[in-house]
Amino acid sequence: MSANSESALAFSPRRVAAMTLRYWYLLRSSWPRLIELIYWPTVQMITWGFLQYYVMQNGGLFARAGGTLIGAVLLWDILFRGQIGFSVSFLEEMWARNIGNLMMSPLRPFEFVTALMVMSLVRLAIGVIPVTVLAFVFFGFNLYGLGLALVAFFINLMITSWAVGIFVSGLVLRNGLGAENLAWSIMFLFMPLTCVYYPVATLPVWLQPAAWALPPTYVFEGMRALLIQQTFRADLMLDALALNVVFFAGGVIAFLKLLQNARRNGSLIQTGE
Repeated sequence: MSANSESALAFSPRRVAAMTLRYWYLLRSSWPRLIELIYWPTVQMITWGFLQYYVMQNGGLFARAGGTLIGAVLLWDILFRGQIGFSVSFLEEMWARNIGNLMMSPLRPFEFVTALMVMSLVRLAIGVIPVTVLAFVFFGFNLYGLGLALVAFFINLMITSWAVGIFVSGLVLRNGLGAENLAWSIMFLFMPLTCVYYPVATLPVWLQPAAWALPPTYVFEGMRALLIQQTFRADLMLDALALNVVFFAGGVIAFLKLLQNARRNGSLIQTGE
């Protein structure tokens, strides 16, 4: 094997950086895209923030939940925006009918996926950081006051979002843009089971095992334990991480299989509906 062939097969940070830079140029060239990244998280945070304020005014047991609704909204945005940030960058290639060109270039699939993960972090930072500042200004909720627990929450939620994003991207590769609605809706399918706004105990007993099979459930339970009981549940974070390893590996394997199938069936060239 020639040196050039070996270089093409090796993981290249330069190719990852080039793809990330391409997506960054696309993002910064459109101010409506930048505004949209901030708009929806802000609207959701303000709406739930005022609801939280109303609940706390009623005292009793509800008062003990101080900040849990706002915290849940912000953590949900990390999960949802992380997946959307990944998927939108991928869909931009589909909309431009550029996937076939990328897959025939020296760019390796894992380099492509890595660039999408980096870009999801960039999009997330643009959308969520200003909202966390507004949450502190309007409602006195300091997400960063969670300390090291926030790092554990963030890592687990991002791995989940990437796993889902990778899987959905594979489905769109195989089935074309007719499947793109999954990128916008699939997280809402899991939302009731991940118990974003209420404890797992609220669910029917027969549904609780399904909730515990999803990594974000452990994060939101851990957030409530920290805010209500002032207890950091490291066991929940480790359980979430173990599940995330399985989810992420499954997403990558599914993506590679679907990509292989798309190549075999010519779907990379026919990227329409």
